[in-house]
Amino acid sequence: MAQDMAIKAVSSKMLLSFRMENIDSLFPGFMLGDFAVMHGLSSVLPLSLLLAVKAQLPYQLGGLESNTVFIDGGNTFRLYHTSRLARLHGLSPKKVLSRIFISRAFTAHQMTAIILEKLEETVKRFNVKFVILSDLTGLYLDKDIQPEESRDVFTHIATYLSRFAEQTSSIVLATCPQHYYSRRNVFFHAVACGRSNVAIAIHKKQGSRVGQQFILEKHPVFRLGSADFPSENLTLNDFDERVNDGEDG
Repeated sequence: MAQDMAIKAVSSKMLLSFRMENIDSLFPGFMLGDFAVMHGLSSVLPLSLLLAVKAQLPYQLGGLESNTVFIDGGNTFRLYHTSRLARLHGLSPKKVLSRIFISRAFTAHQMTAIILEKLEETVKRFNVKFVILSDLTGLYLDKDIQPEESRDVFTHIATYLSRFAEQTSSIVLATCPQHYYSRRNVFFHAVACGRSNVAIAIHKKQGSRVGQQFILEKHPVFRLGSADFPSENLTLNDFDERVNDGEDG
């Protein structure tokens, strides 16, 4: 009963939804003010591109009617993939791409400067409600950076992003695909998830070679749990309900 009341209360707010079978019943969507971390399999990256497109949809379709800032820390933005997703949603690829403001970082120093010095100005200037930090941890794993320095800077960044999301009433999503195991990486993962108010993991489904699970690990309102992606035979491009219904825009 309490969970149902919480979902009804949240549903009246502006949500950014995956609009995927199975997933929405567990996780109706991101709320303004969320600092979310999505980690695990590399599929967190195309999922973030899907959300960058969905953010431009009308509210009634699970969107925000918003531009997106995409801070690319791992050279992960895929123009063709994003254009295809736009077409699948009945949107103009050119218009969709024009509303995604990409800033690429090639070093940890550049990533830090973009976040601390440029993000607030860009969000205000372009009326952005959705920010993606793609592969947030990757650049801070550089062995040329002293471990203590990288830990201090990353902790500051994660704390800043949490406050930023709340103060600007935006959704900030950090994707953290798997990297090699190290104490530093374990620390970054713990800090990112600890500073976030929403944590999502994408893992392989047990007993399946290709199936994947969506795991809600942390949320201030929704009950935690897991849900299977709609089909083991579809790519993440095809999980959207509009595509499954045969709509091609």
